[in-house]
Amino acid sequence: MSPPPVRVLYGSETGNAEGVAHDLAAAVQGRGIEASVNMLDDAAPDELGGWVLVVTATTGDGDMPYNADRFWRALAAETAPRLDGLVFSVLGLGDSGYFHFCQAARDLDARFEELGGLRLRPLRACDFEYQDDVEQWTSEILDALAGAAQTIERAEPVETPAEEPRRHRPHEVTVLRSRRLSGTGSLQEVRHVELSLAGGGVAYQAGDSIGILPRNDPVLVEHLLAQLGASGHENVSGRSLHEVLTSAYEISRPSRELVEEIGRRAEDDELVSLLAGNDRRALHEFLWARDVLDLLRLATRPPLIADELLGLLRPLAHRSYSIASSPLVSPGQVDLTVATLRYRAQGRDRGGVCSTHLADRITEGDTATVVLEPNELFRCPTDDGAAMIMVGPGTGVAPFRAFLHERRVRGARGAHWLFFGGRHRRCDFLYGDELTAMERDGHLDRLNLAFSRDQPEKIYVQTRMREQGKRLYAWLADGAHFYVCGDAEEMAGDVDLALLEIVAEHGTMSADDAADYVAGLKRDKRYLRDVY
Repeated sequence: MSPPPVRVLYGSETGNAEGVAHDLAAAVQGRGIEASVNMLDDAAPDELGGWVLVVTATTGDGDMPYNADRFWRALAAETAPRLDGLVFSVLGLGDSGYFHFCQAARDLDARFEELGGLRLRPLRACDFEYQDDVEQWTSEILDALAGAAQTIERAEPVETPAEEPRRHRPHEVTVLRSRRLSGTGSLQEVRHVELSLAGGGVAYQAGDSIGILPRNDPVLVEHLLAQLGASGHENVSGRSLHEVLTSAYEISRPSRELVEEIGRRAEDDELVSLLAGNDRRALHEFLWARDVLDLLRLATRPPLIADELLGLLRPLAHRSYSIASSPLVSPGQVDLTVATLRYRAQGRDRGGVCSTHLADRITEGDTATVVLEPNELFRCPTDDGAAMIMVGPGTGVAPFRAFLHERRVRGARGAHWLFFGGRHRRCDFLYGDELTAMERDGHLDRLNLAFSRDQPEKIYVQTRMREQGKRLYAWLADGAHFYVCGDAEEMAGDVDLALLEIVAEHGTMSADDAADYVAGLKRDKRYLRDVY
């Protein structure tokens, strides 16, 4: 008797969860079990049964990825069916530095159980560097499936797909150029950075991202050493304490383990209660602008020593940036559009770990360590005749610059429409000369700009979308692909809401029908997002 097939479902924003889902399905097939892969929005709760494995990221304020939202709304509804015939397991990809770590996975796991599903393996919540956890969970799943299907003969494990090493293997690259894009008077410093790939073995596609492994701010490292009463020369597994604090550990974002330990040692009752996490929102607000040094400076007994601290820190992770170039135009380099984060809190100047590393501590000719992050969920249409609608305010314009370059070289006939936004046109119109030149020569058919502070009323990209709603819907009805890149917390949700309203109004649909229409765009890979 053949074992029942396994359904692998994913919710993905950047392609990582989708990649893990395909690798998982391949591993299951290697054990002689039939397996299929689909995004969650292609499934419906009333058709779930048998073995279902879910891999999902979390986006925004603990929300489902955009291609899992429709499924979740149906699953969370009071009318959701019982799932007594379901055997499931959930894997979450996330970053424990965020308030709602792997919340989408936790919600799905809890709801499956609430509706009667039987858990094959416990929920696995994976942190930013997830490869080891995924491998262990996959091995546990394969063993559990083999145990549940006793008729299966154990096959040789499948080899790790070539994509996974390519995705995470570090490469040394050279900084060719770094210049400021934003003009005088801008509240945000945005830089255009070019990295040489010569000899690095990195082959990318438009729509991919690059992860850069930074080094921590040397000023913060010195303050941290002083707080610990250390010289920095102390030996840590053959390296100095100064070096490991600079290049091996996260010191700008406290780990949950460190927060919990400080909470156990804190002397102030109010602080103890706060750090214990009884009020998650208050804890999140408290930690938002505090780093490891801030926590160590809280009154605790006994104070942490260096060895204890290192055991409570997370490894220093790379920071991801959407690639702003096409290999058809620049095969030997990648261009990045980087917003430099600077702010002041708790009496000290702060900065984004990687953005200030690129802006202040790396110059042209220096090397940087990068990892390629392919994103198969964010590509130009394979049909060069298809039109593209792109919504990318601020640094969200980066991949659309890459797409426009790529489509020009490919001789694509499809029309291009870009919505771009910023605060002021005079200083925040990133790649403004280049984009307006594309509009003049006809490569960019429509360019709608939204500069929020150039007039009394605030105007955003979603404002311009609504103004152009009739035409935008007509483009979609004619087969256009819709893309969004930028801030996940607010902008992406506002754009999604505007799109639903436009479809409902100009497509003469009910709210439910409009939601189904947009879900169809996602299912057909015509509504794609790259949000962060």
